[in-house]
Parts: sequence; C-alpha cells; structure tokens
Amino acid sequence: MSTQHHWPKLPPLQTGIRGRCPRCGEGKIFDGFLTMAKGCKVCGLDYSFADPADGPAFFVICFGCIPAVAFGIWLEIAFTAPYWVHLVTTLPLILLTCIPMLRPLKGWLIASQYFYKAQEGRLVTADDAEPDANSASNATS
Repeated sequence: MSTQHHWPKLPPLQTGIRGRCPRCGEGKIFDGFLTMAKGCKVCGLDYSFADPADGPAFFVICFGCIPAVAFGIWLEIAFTAPYWVHLVTTLPLILLTCIPMLRPLKGWLIASQYFYKAQEGRLVTADDAEPDANSASNATS
C-alpha cells in the first residue's frame, strides 16, 4: 500500500503571490518579509530547491522603479520642483511601487520553479547515463 500523497498541480500565480507553499497551497513560503522558510510546515516540502536570485529585484526595477524615477525626472524638468516636493512625491512613489512588489514576485518565482521543475543545469556523465533498450533499437532504425 502506497503512503505517497498525490498533490494537485497548483498554478504558480495563485500560490506564489499569496506566499503559499507551491505543493499544497496551505503552508507559508516566508518566515519574514523576504526570508525563506526551511520547508512547508503542512506538507513537508523542502524549499532548498528555491533560488529566485535577483529575479524579484529585476522585475521591481523594470516595472516599479523606472516609471517612478521617470515621474521624478518629469516633475523636475516640467516644474523645476524644489527638493521638498520630491521628498513628499517622488520618494513615497518609489517606495510604494518597489517594496510591496518584492514579496509577491519572489513567491511567484519560487512557485514557478517548483511548478516547472526548474533546477540548476548539470552534466550527465557516463556513470549517470543508463542505456535502455529503446535507445538502442531507435539508433538502428
């Protein structure tokens, strides 16, 4: 009798944005704001496979920082705004478009890694490769 549990394939967008476990959808991915948990406390999935690297920061820079900084540059060129105006407009805009997006993006990337079974590339050596009968018969046809 098998004790393995068959988990449903949960969409990465659904689980990742909410910071939920990509396998069961119940446990949490994060211990802190951006600190990864060791594993899921509900299903026991080990999160050591997850390595979003700088992906979340890249997306935040492209889709959050660049428009916010463009606004600040436009404000400066159009109105020659004093520093205090930038302090109360541009700075909060940059903070509000960048910081809140980091966690959902990191969760989405981690869930996507699990869903698509993305992992670091590795070389297959002769010791790792097992020739099977199908590959031998396909080679002769």
